[in-house]
Amino acid sequence: MPRPASKKSSKLRLPAAIAPSCELAARPAQSRKKIAALCTTYYVRSHADNFVTRFLEGYWILDRYHDSPADVVSLYVDQIHRADISRRLSMAYGFPIVPGIRAALTLENGPLAVDGVLLIAEHGDYPVNEKNQKLFPRYEFFEQVVQVFRETGRTVPVFVDKHLSYDWKKAKQMYDWSVELGFPLMAGSSVPVAPRRPEIDLPLESDIEEVLCVGSAAQGDGLFFHLIEGAQCFAERRRGGETGIRAVQMIGGAAVWEEARNGRWDRSLLDAALACRYLEGTPGRPEDVGQRPLACFLEYNDGFRATALSLGGGVVFDHIVSMRLKGRRQHAAALYYLPAENANYISPLVDSFARMVQTGERDVPVERTLLTTGALAFVMDSGYQGQKRIETPELAMCYRAPEKSYFARQQHS
Repeated sequence: MPRPASKKSSKLRLPAAIAPSCELAARPAQSRKKIAALCTTYYVRSHADNFVTRFLEGYWILDRYHDSPADVVSLYVDQIHRADISRRLSMAYGFPIVPGIRAALTLENGPLAVDGVLLIAEHGDYPVNEKNQKLFPRYEFFEQVVQVFRETGRTVPVFVDKHLSYDWKKAKQMYDWSVELGFPLMAGSSVPVAPRRPEIDLPLESDIEEVLCVGSAAQGDGLFFHLIEGAQCFAERRRGGETGIRAVQMIGGAAVWEEARNGRWDRSLLDAALACRYLEGTPGRPEDVGQRPLACFLEYNDGFRATALSLGGGVVFDHIVSMRLKGRRQHAAALYYLPAENANYISPLVDSFARMVQTGERDVPVERTLLTTGALAFVMDSGYQGQKRIETPELAMCYRAPEKSYFARQQHS
């Protein structure tokens, strides 16, 4: 379990993120590794398809094709979609579809028989709670994986798609299990690892004063995770490193623009972000044409601040980050390029997880995902409690970002 930074501090000092190998194509020439894939459902363009099928067929990163990096040797599917493709892929590629998670990891009921676990619990017919959080069973899947690790006396790397859980305590327990048992854990979404236009990667200890990430209208907690994570992968590079989040708040409607006029967030950061749009948005001022604006405010322990902004009305269809840097008149901004036509923005995650299975090293700090998971959970609490500001002492965690960020770079294609 993470320990306090010092006797005088309540902050959690998390293990330093392992510095990445940013060469996306670099992978040791070793024997083929075996992957167990655990999915909620599996149909064309579902997250299961975006991840698992790439392990079967290979994938593209920008303009370079990569062969399949490991073998899928078992697949568990919790719900069979009416347009399910897992059965056909099982027959085509010769891997079994098994009745449970234990069977996927042990190839029925023996010792642990795989080298990595791919946990894709996104999409499917699951309930939505009163906070507008979809209750995907990531924690429940993960708990069963950990139980197999304990019983077999062996662990392997695990990847969890998107945030760890809708619930902070469950997410923290997942992280703590990985620390206790010592297995590499990777999680998060495609946003931080997608190609950036332009290819901005700020050095560590940058004088970042404020960051904003904007996207289209939020539908539950899924989009907000992308926006918070998109902001965090730059916020963590600020001077002093990550110190954790002391409070969050979600607000909506006209109050979003009123808070900008009051100086709570820098309105000029939105203009800088919208200048990077890939898809043309509705003309006019966002204040006039935007519908159902929602803003998530993150207040950090060192005084830093970040905003995740959701705008409807066709103002923006992309995910875009912008930053105010000390001493610079012009803001830095970058588009997270996520082309919907082929979902190849997922490929860097596939490539990175395969490398983690080979080497045990992480390109992406799981501490980022843990912090953004917690921020998201409390943001949804804020919205449910009438847009109340919520203090978050649980998120007083410290970690160090990799010296060089991992994402799909043109020069490595």
